[in-house]
Amino acid sequence: MNASEPDASASPATGTLARRLDTSDAVVVGLGAMIGAGIFAALGPAAESAGAAMLVSLLIAALIAWCNATSSAELAANSPESGGTYVYGRERLGDWWGYLAGWGFVTGKTASCAAMALAFGAYLSPELTRPLAIAAVVLLTALNYRGISRTLSATKVILAAVLACLAGVVVASLFGGSADTANLEPFFEVGPYGVLQGAAILFFAFAGYARIATLGEEVRDPSRTIRRAVPIALAIAVAVYCAVILSALLAVGPTALANSAAPLETAVSAGSFDWFSPVVKAGAAIASLGVLLSMIAGVSRTTLAMARRRDLPGYLASVHPVYRVPHHADIAIAVFVCAIVLLTDVRGAIAFSAFTILLYYAIANASALRLLPAERTRPRWIFSLGLAGCLLLAATLPPTAVIVGLGVLAAGAAGRAINLIRRRA
Repeated sequence: MNASEPDASASPATGTLARRLDTSDAVVVGLGAMIGAGIFAALGPAAESAGAAMLVSLLIAALIAWCNATSSAELAANSPESGGTYVYGRERLGDWWGYLAGWGFVTGKTASCAAMALAFGAYLSPELTRPLAIAAVVLLTALNYRGISRTLSATKVILAAVLACLAGVVVASLFGGSADTANLEPFFEVGPYGVLQGAAILFFAFAGYARIATLGEEVRDPSRTIRRAVPIALAIAVAVYCAVILSALLAVGPTALANSAAPLETAVSAGSFDWFSPVVKAGAAIASLGVLLSMIAGVSRTTLAMARRRDLPGYLASVHPVYRVPHHADIAIAVFVCAIVLLTDVRGAIAFSAFTILLYYAIANASALRLLPAERTRPRWIFSLGLAGCLLLAATLPPTAVIVGLGVLAAGAAGRAINLIRRRA
């Protein structure tokens, strides 16, 4: 079937999305959202917070991400529709908790989209960062507009290029002549708080697996596919991150990474493989595009779910009659991302996004705790650990990110309260 033609599984009358994705497709979507964001955007801030113990931060972030992934997979298998934790929170905890999850996801991931767009522009041309960022948002929104099949095809190409680039980074860092275990000393200089803050920042890199859950309405056999795809994508991402972070630390140490706007380029340039630096820049730009492409798709699906339930304007619930995508939501998200691009910086956007997404997953874990024994395949302690871990990591983020994040959530809650009062009037 041509991607531009309506899918037989989708009914224009009901405004549903087409189920086109199998397990391998869902894994690619998750990897496309994860591989690149943490390595090219969050590595420097994480090194500044955790030092050489960033490796421990990575494992903590991975553990919490695994708990969250398990919760998300269990919930998505029982509620296979677009919206992710916004839907789960409403069903399991109540409308308000679902709304806060959805609002946090939309605002946090919109900031993430802006961060990825800015990273793309900065790697290509620092002088033209913002115009290039806006151009990337417009181009990828147009690609998403043509349907999830086209989005998936582009994600596969981008993911392959990024993985090849990261493999080159590992080789260049380890065998360029500068790798030394002395660069890992002192290992725990920053203390527990710094390690946890580094984990909170690196968690930003793992949040991409949510894209699989938010695309639940477009996955075939969701009960089986989502439960398989989420842990597979997460495991691959953890392996890639461990290899890249360890090689970069061995090559130049945490201080050089923290002080660099392009930490992986710094690691490569320290040895005899400095000729590989332009490839790293290109890989960073491509990775930013890949993550941005997947993020736009995920945010628009949650926006669609919220609009269907009148928590956002009903205009955003429209599904294109031909391409079967939430086209009004896609356009609205693009407009807001472009606005943020003109006002924000990458590090602030990452910290704010990490805070709101950690709270989003805290609600996901709380929702999973309400699953009945017949509805779940995993023990409840995983959900409890995920809930506690999300709240702990969120509390360790920079105070500005915490204050702004709480303010945005409060503004969203006030907006919903006003909307409910108007509806009842």
